[in-house]
Amino acid sequence: MQQKINIDHLCRVEGHGGISVEIEDGKIKKMHMDVIEGARFFEALLVGKKWDDVTRVASCICAICSMGHTSASLRAIEDAFRVKVSEQTRLLRELGNHGQFIESHSLHVGCLALPDFLGFDGALDRAQKYPNEVKLVLSLKKLGNSIQEVVGGKAIHPINLAVGGFGKVPSKDQLKSLRGQLANAVEGAWALARLFNTIKTLAYAESPVTYAALEPEGGIYGWFGNRIRLSTGDSFDIHDYRKVCNERTVAHSTAKQSKFQEKPFMTGALARLVINYDKLSGEAKKAAKEFNIPIPSNNILHNNHAQIVELFWAVERSIQVIDKLLAMDLKGEPVPEIKAGAAEGVGAVEVPRGTLYHWYKFSAEGRIVDSDIITPTAQNHANIEKDFQAAINYLTAKKADEAALAQSREVIVRAYDPCISCSCH
Repeated sequence: MQQKINIDHLCRVEGHGGISVEIEDGKIKKMHMDVIEGARFFEALLVGKKWDDVTRVASCICAICSMGHTSASLRAIEDAFRVKVSEQTRLLRELGNHGQFIESHSLHVGCLALPDFLGFDGALDRAQKYPNEVKLVLSLKKLGNSIQEVVGGKAIHPINLAVGGFGKVPSKDQLKSLRGQLANAVEGAWALARLFNTIKTLAYAESPVTYAALEPEGGIYGWFGNRIRLSTGDSFDIHDYRKVCNERTVAHSTAKQSKFQEKPFMTGALARLVINYDKLSGEAKKAAKEFNIPIPSNNILHNNHAQIVELFWAVERSIQVIDKLLAMDLKGEPVPEIKAGAAEGVGAVEVPRGTLYHWYKFSAEGRIVDSDIITPTAQNHANIEKDFQAAINYLTAKKADEAALAQSREVIVRAYDPCISCSCH
């Protein structure tokens, strides 16, 4: 007996992708995550750009992760030209990236993932039964946008962040206003957490996982780092990121796939939680314990829980950062004199979907001659297919019908919170 189960277009994810499965006599013959986006060529667009024009182009790769792309780009340029930033600039960049996480995680968990588990087609349908929870989610997303606008000058594609410096800094009144909103946001995060904690984690999504994440700077949970750690115990300097990613093309997808030592791996909120769990504190640690997430977990559906934990962290840490900034004499920091020349640099940051890498090679005139940008979703594609296979094997053994087989794959994909169009390069 042969079964073909095709999902031509996944909903409630960013970008265009589908899933193809062929099962014969209870065994999987084909299992593909079909990415059908056109190539983005964002690396090619950077070639020839002078070092001080690069980041403005790179920030436009993604609207949701524009703060992350900006940060990774700046760190790559600063790494190439050995530029150090001040504590004020470091804190402002950190605050902007927390805003990105608050916006993205609340949107994904509250509007894209939760309907799967509560029996709704989307957030608007769910609002009829859970109006307060939906309002709180949307207010969290708005707060994340506001933080990015205050820090970056724009809610997307920030313009204040610069190589080695910073443009117009937020006023203390703006920071105090954000602080008050953040203090109130903890209640909204708990409403989302308690609703998600009523949901049973489905066993079909379990399979052994290798996790990869940055080791955060400063000894606390965070988004910036210079070393890559894996759950295998391996550790690499970010300049050796290709040893982790090992990208290759596949026939069924316009996106490449990555494998570490010939095995798929996962990057993202759950990976960060597994790798850096001991660095959590406050309400984030409390939420992680309340969810009772196994560390390590082999169930990708726990990525939804991990995003809520990180939502707490981003809110709480933002308050701490703002308090530090309020104690400073804030002022704009002009770009320092840059001695550009032939050089290479790598910048790595954690964005909501996982670790993002930017590598640039500059000419003697300080222009890009080559670049490499690897997004988290590109790294996760092979692991998504591995999880499909585990789910299909589990459900076929349970004699599940075709509808259940199809739904399981959509739930798994959405748990990764993929940015499909950004995975094509």
